Amino acid sequence: MSQRQTALRHNLIINKLRREHRATFREISDYLQRESEMQQEDLTVSKRTFIRDMAEIGEIYGIYIKYDFSARNYFIEDDLADELENRRLEALDVFNALKIKERQQNAIFLDSRQSAGTEQLYGLLHAINNRLQISFDYQKFYADEKETKTVNPLAIKEFKHRWYLWVQTLAHKNIVCFALDRMSNLQTSNTKFNMPADFNLAERLHYCFGILSPNAAKPSEVILSFEPFQGQYIKSLPLHHTQQILIDNEEELCISLKVFVTFDFIQEILSYGKTVKVLQPQRLMDEVKEIYEKALGKY
Repeated sequence: MSQRQTALRHNLIINKLRREHRATFREISDYLQRESEMQQEDLTVSKRTFIRDMAEIGEIYGIYIKYDFSARNYFIEDDLADELENRRLEALDVFNALKIKERQQNAIFLDSRQSAGTEQLYGLLHAINNRLQISFDYQKFYADEKETKTVNPLAIKEFKHRWYLWVQTLAHKNIVCFALDRMSNLQTSNTKFNMPADFNLAERLHYCFGILSPNAAKPSEVILSFEPFQGQYIKSLPLHHTQQILIDNEEELCISLKVFVTFDFIQEILSYGKTVKVLQPQRLMDEVKEIYEKALGKY
């Protein structure tokens, strides 16, 4: 059996247990038989092969399938944070879809994307976990030449399909971030460093939208009013984890957020155009209005 078939079978087993929570071996075997006929692949398994699949799924994906002897069925052990679990399963869904794309070129269309720098992730995580200094060449958008950076790597964050590395500079001990897609020639040294005692990225960005650090002493209470149709999207995919619904009727969706008003956040508001209105704070209302007036002046 090919590696492609094995990976596809792993994905189907995970999705089966993901949807139904529990299943007997016979139910899983029958499901794989039906998928074999639909996908024109040999995805069937013996009990022995299934036991090996369970071990491989745990080792490769960090998703552990357990057997309940009293109920005589299998289930996925829920030992991961919900966010991490969802992202792993989402990645498996995409992987499965891309495998299908190989056979159905006219059925799946992908966005054209440049590298997000994900090829750097493994090396960076190794350096972070082992507290090792790194160096890399960095190309700023507004600079002609690359700069070589030597830093202490602290954490990695994703934002809008881009990945960012948070580091501590050696000279001034400042905490800054770099985009992975602009990094090259990553080198890991043997020089150890100590993690800053007060560094907590989750806490640092708790009230931030995106990757920009807080630009004020405390976050602002922001109130936005969306047209009802756009509001459906805002409810299904909240702008921020602090989002609270104040009004939800046929006329508007009004929400409150507790965030620092950074460039990233203002750009997000502008992306919704006429479907959103800022109600609070006044300085954000004025800034958005000024941006629109300057934009209109270009036409």
